[in-house]
Amino acid sequence: MPDIQKTRITGIGNALVDLLIKEKDSFLKALNKEKGGMTFVEDEEIEQILSQSKSKLSIVPGGAACNTIVGVGSLGGKASFIGRRGNDVYGKSYEEQLIKCNVEPVVSVSDTSPTGKALSVITPDAQRSMLTFLGASTEMDPLSVRPELFCDSAITMVEGYLLFNRELMTAALKAAKKAGSLIALDLASFEVVNAAKDILGDLIKSYVDILIANEDEAKAYTGLEDEIKTVQMLAKDVAYGVLKIGAKGSYVCCEDKITKIEPKSGKDPVDTTGAGDLWAAGFLFGLANGYSIEKSGELASACGYEVCQVIGAQIPPAGWDRIKTII
Repeated sequence: MPDIQKTRITGIGNALVDLLIKEKDSFLKALNKEKGGMTFVEDEEIEQILSQSKSKLSIVPGGAACNTIVGVGSLGGKASFIGRRGNDVYGKSYEEQLIKCNVEPVVSVSDTSPTGKALSVITPDAQRSMLTFLGASTEMDPLSVRPELFCDSAITMVEGYLLFNRELMTAALKAAKKAGSLIALDLASFEVVNAAKDILGDLIKSYVDILIANEDEAKAYTGLEDEIKTVQMLAKDVAYGVLKIGAKGSYVCCEDKITKIEPKSGKDPVDTTGAGDLWAAGFLFGLANGYSIEKSGELASACGYEVCQVIGAQIPPAGWDRIKTII
């Protein structure tokens, strides 16, 4: 369980600006990109794709861990985010938005690389396919990730995408653990799991307390399809194993007890961008503040539902007002 004397949740990950466009499946197919996946691209390719799109472009702060931490701050929790941005308009706007969302930015600035970007192509079924340019976020120095950054954190949310930067991932895990923080790891995507299979199991066993995965990520990690067996396997080496199953809700396994978290019902989703990230915001906020698994899960489902009612990963004030009735 989290230290009840601490409630801060600190995130560390890629500082990215989210660029959102709505397109038909044929547009994605013409790009030869896998639907629902995440592909690394150069900045020039993102600009080229945007030039081909006739969709209205939405620009908001992003990055998986950042989305979660913005959610925590918007819930009224103590929140910090560690990352690196470019010295450009995108980067300055990014940091300003964090502050507006009640998040303390611990963001270094690069004078040599632009701020990273994540282009989400949203198809009519509300599925999002991501093309990511990491930019300045890749320049974060592992030696700068010290335990004092996490000393007052109940939970540290480590972005799964950092597994592509193994030195940085290891530094973050070691520093947070040395500071006495619980560590939450979201597996991020099945591509991440497949690319990091040789080290992932050992890292989880050594450092992780809360392991979060959706169905695709969990299957890639465990090799299982049965939901109950999968969430049990996710919890094998951690305190909390979490399996998100989309519109069907989620499961949490803790101390061999499995809790089914029902989804919040209502309108069909408009866009699933950030759904898992905001689910994590509600769940981790609940744990850090001493809520039961059931109530933390209820809050998580509400956050996941509300973000699916808008384009992008930013829940509007009216949505947060509805969510806060649960607290």
